[in-house]
Amino acid sequence: MSFSPQRFDMPDSSLSQAPLGREVTYPQTYDASLLFPIERAPNRASLTLPGPWHGADIWNAYEVSWLNQRGLPRAALARFIVPADSPRLIESKSFKLYLNSFNENRYGSTAEVAAIMQADLSRVAGAPVQVWLEDDLAALEAHCRPLEGDCLDGLDIEIDRYTPDSTLLRRAPDSRIVTETLVSHLLKSNCPVTSQPDWGSVQVRYTGPRLDPESLLEYIVSFRRHTEFHEHCVERMYCDLWHALEPEALFVMARYTRRGGLDINPWRSSHPVEVGDERTPRQ
Repeated sequence: MSFSPQRFDMPDSSLSQAPLGREVTYPQTYDASLLFPIERAPNRASLTLPGPWHGADIWNAYEVSWLNQRGLPRAALARFIVPADSPRLIESKSFKLYLNSFNENRYGSTAEVAAIMQADLSRVAGAPVQVWLEDDLAALEAHCRPLEGDCLDGLDIEIDRYTPDSTLLRRAPDSRIVTETLVSHLLKSNCPVTSQPDWGSVQVRYTGPRLDPESLLEYIVSFRRHTEFHEHCVERMYCDLWHALEPEALFVMARYTRRGGLDINPWRSSHPVEVGDERTPRQ
């Protein structure tokens, strides 16, 4: 027996209605209505957007399964790319519940499952979502490596601010134009619903007046007590860096560690870029 994408009314997107932080019963059958949208506009209203940007929210799922037509379970890895210009992002616990709703259903092929997921996720996000499913796990090669760039975490600096403060960002005294990539693994923010910590690594690549590296590390660490979704944190970083540097080009990405079988990797850029599918060692 196979299932087609469901038609459903968009749920109330206020966080009070989200499944995150609530006790839930795991679904026993496919249910697209589990997906919970969050509007991007309210958060962006608090930012001074620098103009057009490029970006996406890349989700990797490690706990994906369904049954084939004979009832034999299939296991897969999945990759989902939600475009940054979609009006809505998808709340992570609802995403996990949705993926688990496939567990006991039978499908004729991996392509059928991918098509259902693509239709459901695109509807909720309000823009086309790209979906890849790989169920030949024996043939997969690990794509795991550290983020490219100069790591800032060995800098010997004193920290006294743990909420985001854009005034921490400083240009270097010489202000010469450079192209460089800087990385830190000290990002921590907190879930706006459960207050659980979200851990991640940040990569900043830019061309423009040289940034004081100590100031960037101070700024990244300042998110430590901040409460905001992954995607919103990256957009805040991008906007603050853009206004501090006025660069020719800017790219900001965070790769968060997985929780509940999902990791989220938002990126924003002033120009089109190709972002690979490798993971960091922490993911």
